[in-house]
Amino acid sequence: MAQRPDLPVGYLGAQPKFAELGLSALSNIDSEIRTNDNQLEIKLKCKDNLKVTHQLINTRDDKDLSEFVFTQTLHGTITFIINLPESGYYKFQIFALPANDDSKSLPNVYNYLINCVRALHPVFPFPKQYAQWKDGCYLHEPLVLHKEAPLRNVFWKVIIPNAKAVAIVADGEWFHLEKKGNHFEGNSNLEPFKNKDTKITVNANFGSDESKYSTMLEYHL
Repeated sequence: MAQRPDLPVGYLGAQPKFAELGLSALSNIDSEIRTNDNQLEIKLKCKDNLKVTHQLINTRDDKDLSEFVFTQTLHGTITFIINLPESGYYKFQIFALPANDDSKSLPNVYNYLINCVRALHPVFPFPKQYAQWKDGCYLHEPLVLHKEAPLRNVFWKVIIPNAKAVAIVADGEWFHLEKKGNHFEGNSNLEPFKNKDTKITVNANFGSDESKYSTMLEYHL
């Protein structure tokens, strides 16, 4: 059984900036989480537009596993989807600032200690999130892509505010998504890129130049 790590006094829970930024815990009121599942979600409520980042650390070897966390915001709720590769203790640290603050360093606002009792599900890293993604974008699916997944007809559904066009790009091949209401959706056949260490990116055009697309997310097959 994993040993609970020693933590500094005041490390767990809300830090000074948490309430100041209008944040509140929505799903996990207790800062220590014991879970029998290695896939979980943590939700925070926020009043204003915030930019948020995170750090997931395995306390056994202090390894940074932040690629196993996916962050997104919708209707004032910040959701952290967390995949834990193995059982044991993890420190989950949340950092935030107002969206219009240009500071490069985000202050630590909340810290959890997660005790994962069993890791029954195989887990995979989430796509890399580029800076612009954090401006209110939301990914319905696919949350992960990997070579064991069905790749012949991958369905995409994504919200990217102010985007005029959205496309999936795989090794130079473009799949344009269709705008439906507040989101973009469509399908792509990624089977030809299996086992080729291909980068799959979600790209958005914001209108000033129709040929210019910004990378929002990046997967690896």
